[in-house]
Formats: sequence, structure tokens, C-alpha cells
Amino acid sequence: MPPEPSAKERAERIVEEATRRLAVELEAGRSEALREYLAAMGRFHRYSWTNSLLIQAQRPTATRVAGYHTWRDLGRAVRRGEKGIVIYAPVVARTDPGQAPRLPGESPPKGRELVGFRAAYVFDIQQTEGRPLPEPARTRGDPTQHLEQLKSIVQNHGIALEYDRAIAPADGLSTGGRIKLRPELEPAEEFSVLTHEFAHELLHHGAGRMGMNPTLRETQAEAVAYVVSQAIGLDTNTAARDYISLYNGNAQVLTESLAAIQRASSEILRDLLPEGREQGPERPSASDPSTFTERPQQLELGQARIEPPTPDTAPALSPDR
Repeated sequence: MPPEPSAKERAERIVEEATRRLAVELEAGRSEALREYLAAMGRFHRYSWTNSLLIQAQRPTATRVAGYHTWRDLGRAVRRGEKGIVIYAPVVARTDPGQAPRLPGESPPKGRELVGFRAAYVFDIQQTEGRPLPEPARTRGDPTQHLEQLKSIVQNHGIALEYDRAIAPADGLSTGGRIKLRPELEPAEEFSVLTHEFAHELLHHGAGRMGMNPTLRETQAEAVAYVVSQAIGLDTNTAARDYISLYNGNAQVLTESLAAIQRASSEILRDLLPEGREQGPERPSASDPSTFTERPQQLELGQARIEPPTPDTAPALSPDR
């Protein structure tokens, strides 16, 4: 009779099976839910840094803002009596290429030019009502005692864990030695987000690490969250696949990251499931992408579009995360 596998070997087996399934999902491409989400987010405008400051000063809780007519086009209406958030809107004028003055040899203008700015008003989604916007899917299920275990594991690594509404619309933020979560997440989502941010702490902070390509960094962190969530039986839907694809990740990037994903996932699972007890339901076949259900994710304040942070200027920040 062969000897029982060790906790390390069991953790490694879980990682290998889960990453194989995730690779199949990534090969399947984006979900319809994600395509709808991106189409809707494309209707929002990207705001300048000045306008972002104006929005935050007037309505600190704002997450998605748009003008009156844009909200109407998205099937939502601004509630009666709501006060608009003032921003600077560019004033663009048409020019006549034949009459506009220009220096000798200078190319004629292309028909439009910025002539100034005017005050305009936008409204936060909380000031509107109507048709729900497409949303990324979320991890679901009951993490039971595992959420509290995970919090203890994080803190035993010397990492401070805090809850802060100011990080919205992000759900989680990792800054090296400190993790912040948005309060009032559902337990399954809180578990997934915390695992994602913990993976950033294990893999992406320290000398020489923060310059990593954001696609690689987010693929690794989300894959770890997927593996660990699957291991305790949570329903991840298509969340990991769609989150990774937002950062232009794919199965090749996942494969190139397997060593890092296995290292972080195994470390978490050895503490979380010390006897290798896999809590999840019967797993679908990795060769059958049709067995997976739908799911997607990150908006920056006042921009309402997905904009992965650059490694040189931003901490590890997750959308869904």
C-alpha cells in the first residue's frame, strides 16, 4: 500500500489541477458578462487628474460618474433633486483648414482645436436609478471557518489587515506589510479578495519585485485566489478568467507563472488545510470548458473605466480586487 501523500504533496496536487482548469477557461476567452461590462464602461469618460480631485472633494464616496445624458443612454435616470458634481469640460471648436493662420511649412489643423473649458456637471451612480449596469461576477459560497483562519494566517505573517471604505471602488489593496479591504464584502468575496491581496504580499513586494509587469503580477495573484477558493469549495464562476483577461493575461502568462502560483498557493493551503482536506464539490473536467458558469472587474475614481495601475506608480490594486 503506497504511503499517504504529505500535506505539501496534497497542496501541490490541488494547485496543479486548479491551474489546469483555469488555463482551459482562459483559452475559452472572455465571458459574455465581461463583454457587456466593457461595452457599458466604454460609455464613461476618462477624467483628468484635476477633475478627479474635484469629484473626490465634492463627493468622496463617488465610484462611477457620468453626465446626465450618458446615464440616460445607459438606461438610468438622475434622481430628482440630486446636486451635480462640477467638473471642467473642454470646449472644442471646428476650424477651417483653409483660413486658419499658420506658419510657413506648418501642417493645417485637423478640423478641431481646444479653445477653452467650461463648467459641466456629472452625477455618481448612487444619484441615479434605473436599469442595473453590467457587473463582474463574484465568488460565491460559504467559506465558513476558513475566512477567520485566513485572517489569522495573514496576521501571523506580520501583515496588518484593515478595513477602509476609502479604497472604493477597489475591493482590496496591498501595499507591502499592509492589506486593506473594502468593508461589507460578502464572505466568499472577502475570502477571495483577501487571498488575492495576500498573494501580492507573498510574491510582489520587496526589493526588485514592484517593477514586475502588471499583467504577470495580476495573473499570479488572481490565479492564487482561484486555486485557494476552489480548494475550499467556493464557486468562482468565471471571475478569475475575466479578471486576468482585463490585464491582457492568457494561458501562456499563466503557464509562465506556475512556479510562483504553486509556491504561494501551497504556502497558504498548507496552513489553511493542514491535513489536505479539500472541501470543494466534485470538480468539472479540465478538458470541458462548457462545464464552467459565467462570471468577471476595476474602476478608478472619476474615470469609470478599467485602468490597470502601472507598477512604478501604484500599489497592487485589484478591481474585483
